[in-house]
Amino acid sequence: MVALPLRRPSERSGEDVDIILTRLREVKAFQRFPPPLLLQICACAFYECLEKGITLFRQGDIGTSWYAVLSGSLDVKVSETANHQDAVTICTLGIGTAFGESILDNTPRHATIVSRETSELLRIEQREFKTLWEKYRQSLAALLAPPYGMHKWTHGNRKRHSGCCLNIPSEKLQRAGKVLRNAILSRAPHMIRDRKYHLKTYRQCCVGTELVDWLVLQSACVLTRSHAVGMWQALLEEGVLNHVDQELGFYDKYLFYRFLDDEEEDTPLPSEEEKRESEEELPETILFLAQIGPDALLRMILRKSPGQRTGDDLEIIYDELLHIKALAHLSNTVKRELASVVIFESHAKAGTVLFNQGEEGTSWYIILKGSVNVVIYGKGVVCTLHEGDDFGKLALVTDSPRAASIEDFNRILRDVEANTVRLKEHDHPVLVLEKSPRASTLGNIKYTVISGTPEKILEHFLETMRMDIHHNPAVDDFVLMHCVFMPNSQLAFLFTFNLTRTYHVTSPPGSEQERLEYALNSKRRALIMTLRWANTHTYLIQEEPAAIFFLEELYGSLSNDSRMLRALKDLVPDLEKVVKLQYKTLIRQFSNGEERLQKKQPIRNQDDILLKVYCSDHTYTTIRIPVAATGREVISAVTDKLGTTDELLLVHLSSAGEKQILKPNDVSVFSTLSINGRLFACPREQLNSLTPLPDQEGPTAGSMSTFELMSSKDLAYQMTMFDWELFSCVHEHELLYHTFGRQSFKRTTANLDLFLRRFNQVQLWVVTEVCLCGQLSKRVQLLKKFIKIAAHCREFKNLNSFFAIIMGMSNPAVSRLSQTWEDPSRNHRSYRLTVTKLEPPIIPFVPLLLKDMTFTHEGNKTFIDNMVNFEKMRIIANTIRQVRHCRSQPFNPDICQPNKNQAEVRGYVRKLCVIDNQRALTQLSYRLEPRRT
Repeated sequence: MVALPLRRPSERSGEDVDIILTRLREVKAFQRFPPPLLLQICACAFYECLEKGITLFRQGDIGTSWYAVLSGSLDVKVSETANHQDAVTICTLGIGTAFGESILDNTPRHATIVSRETSELLRIEQREFKTLWEKYRQSLAALLAPPYGMHKWTHGNRKRHSGCCLNIPSEKLQRAGKVLRNAILSRAPHMIRDRKYHLKTYRQCCVGTELVDWLVLQSACVLTRSHAVGMWQALLEEGVLNHVDQELGFYDKYLFYRFLDDEEEDTPLPSEEEKRESEEELPETILFLAQIGPDALLRMILRKSPGQRTGDDLEIIYDELLHIKALAHLSNTVKRELASVVIFESHAKAGTVLFNQGEEGTSWYIILKGSVNVVIYGKGVVCTLHEGDDFGKLALVTDSPRAASIEDFNRILRDVEANTVRLKEHDHPVLVLEKSPRASTLGNIKYTVISGTPEKILEHFLETMRMDIHHNPAVDDFVLMHCVFMPNSQLAFLFTFNLTRTYHVTSPPGSEQERLEYALNSKRRALIMTLRWANTHTYLIQEEPAAIFFLEELYGSLSNDSRMLRALKDLVPDLEKVVKLQYKTLIRQFSNGEERLQKKQPIRNQDDILLKVYCSDHTYTTIRIPVAATGREVISAVTDKLGTTDELLLVHLSSAGEKQILKPNDVSVFSTLSINGRLFACPREQLNSLTPLPDQEGPTAGSMSTFELMSSKDLAYQMTMFDWELFSCVHEHELLYHTFGRQSFKRTTANLDLFLRRFNQVQLWVVTEVCLCGQLSKRVQLLKKFIKIAAHCREFKNLNSFFAIIMGMSNPAVSRLSQTWEDPSRNHRSYRLTVTKLEPPIIPFVPLLLKDMTFTHEGNKTFIDNMVNFEKMRIIANTIRQVRHCRSQPFNPDICQPNKNQAEVRGYVRKLCVIDNQRALTQLSYRLEPRRT
């Protein structure tokens, strides 16, 4: 999250504008704006942060500003009387929503706006907004409500509308259909021919199963048959491919489909030139369809009636519901039940009324694509809702009369509550359990932990853990996530307490042998969980003396007990390994960070590194500090080295000249540097005079002449080798520290930071090379080269570099020079389908994993009624478990036979030189192709 400068517009520097521009591009509503409009918004907009419950303005006020929501949410309240206390919430405005356009004609505000949670807003005053409106009316209208706004999704000129809402130019899909048809006629012409079925002839058709078979064989980008179905569905929705009976779904069955070009009789066959062009475009076309296919597949599944959905269909819908902010507060059980009843609606015609004011509430809506206007009688449009916003829920959850069509929603809530068990101590809840909807085959009732105190959650697992099951996800979730709500030292104390308690626990009635077995099983459970904890937190435990002391004491006690109780003997070797490993780790911690980097070992908190810190005159001093050193410790080391008595500031200076003063308590400051960023130390009076070093600007000429002769496959292979080295060093807990804030843990995320830095570097490499390529024909070849490298990265299951290259081509400085790509950071369905179908080893798209974890963290409280929200822990642990799965098999370096210039390729990909200043890249882009007037 980028912090916005708080200076007034007239005082902002170019660096401030860059910071704001970066933040605006994270908001979906602004991503379609042309760069000149975005830059003007950055220059004139104000930033406002509202705490929860703040009234921004009241119904009836005369407006002075227009607003856009950057984070958080706000309630829209309308009153039919003059009394604001009677106001009723009619909807909630989420991220990307804009409001306040009444300032264009000075009409009173139609509603009262109150912040539902801490929210960040962008505010543009009336005069500036009117100026922008006059100049960029068409672009701004997409955000505004009528009469100023325009409806986004219209297909009135189409011969047939399939009920979809794709925000993709139909010309692009038409070209994709033509490329696929030509490729089929070139490679497998028998697939398109006249077909006979039930005495009827269907002219120039393909069979659904054959189309799926063919597409799966064409590229490693097509992962499964269902993925291929989604890709064909995307063409079917746009009318580029048609079912012979005009049905709206594509199925992997013996059904007939016809390309748009074959709808007319006597369509000529493609020429040799057309076939050659299609062959060249085929990899790029398949890559594009592979990205949008999962979206189309989801729409097709949602169109099915609930009774027709398969188990795989329900899993796809459930995964989608997990990432909708409007549902974040619901339990996973509720989301899973909703997956079976949620229905897809498409309203292609602008102005369609979903329901009228005063009607009985029957449905709860969540916007998947497009926008919806909220209209109040006598007041007109009061707001516009966009993708991810929901509405209609209020009527379902109040005590107003129910309609039959919302009975599913009520039934789900009733069933979940009926299956919830709350355990109390001294009239306070300490553990909340939910009966699993899937009873075991033995008929035993299984409970899932929803929330509880740390002590009670641990106690529950120790009492219910089955020892015949090696993998227990719930126990693993607790072991992995406990550092969020309980430090290692406290958990070690609880383990000690529970292990002691097993000898004094009240055994159930029975024979002496039965009581002994009960006590032994209780102790085995505690010991097994202790071993899981120690193996998961190996390198963290060695930094906590209390935890090491506990393990040593436990090993001594177990060794003695095992002589008398043979049932514990098999656990002794495992615990012995854990204790010995702690001593080895303690010895290894004395090796420094540079050695670890060279040997590709993970960087630890206590490792030392050499750090260059620059002065305002561009001289520098080198200091040796621990990896986790704070800003205060870095300044102290610099002050000692320089022998100065001045009070120094520690500043991160970017290549664009942007200055960020690092806080004294910031942890591991070296790993937070941008790609071309540098650390400076200076007195406060020299802050404004700091200038970037010459080498921070990046290259002035592209390196295409160097790598154009290198094989695309070799480049992808060496990139994958380097990425795997970095990815292997990232510890699971670094993902947690990044999500919950490493400052509170006082731990480094250096390995993760280096891996994310590499992602940014590859992305900027693409942008830099394209923007430094002055010849149009060379740029075309360069983009094709990057597409081939991306395809090979995907073959090698390096999804991180694959998406980095695609996002590089999505950068505004590049996309304005070429066709626009779908940004994978916004198309999570494509990624999730990919990663679930691949076998390890895999290098995942880590920025999206972190985005998922942050979404879960910010959308759900960590504690509910002073109890740990274990559902939240479970969701985040599942994401971390994906990383564990990706690394469960070693990377095989023999997947590509090295060529003679492999060392040259290896050296090139490990030292990519890039420009990391977006403004400089945009300027280079406009020099290549000036904006059209």
